[in-house]
Amino acid sequence: MKRQLKLTAWLLALFVGGACAAPYVARAQNVSADSNGRKVRSKVVPAYPDIARSAHITGKVKIEATIAADGHVSGTKVVGGSPVLVNAAVEALQKWRFEAGPADTTEIIEFEFDGDN
Repeated sequence: MKRQLKLTAWLLALFVGGACAAPYVARAQNVSADSNGRKVRSKVVPAYPDIARSAHITGKVKIEATIAADGHVSGTKVVGGSPVLVNAAVEALQKWRFEAGPADTTEIIEFEFDGDN
């Protein structure tokens, strides 16, 4: 039992140590099909999840965002992407601010989690 605990602790340390060294980044862009999309006033880049970094998970997450007339994100719906990356993307998108508009609009936002940089 003690040996198993030591092995588990060693593997955990190796897992966490490797995660800190990997240079993973996340980027975001508005890919809405509507050319009259709302302009982004401020973006928040999602934090790369530690588990995704350590497992070398990369990819894109697409989210349909409902933007209120005052410019805040009032709702989100995940269109696609890795479940490991989705929460980080949604949390970041909820902090975005868009220019005010006459009514609510819907935008498609794509986040790319990349291990190349």
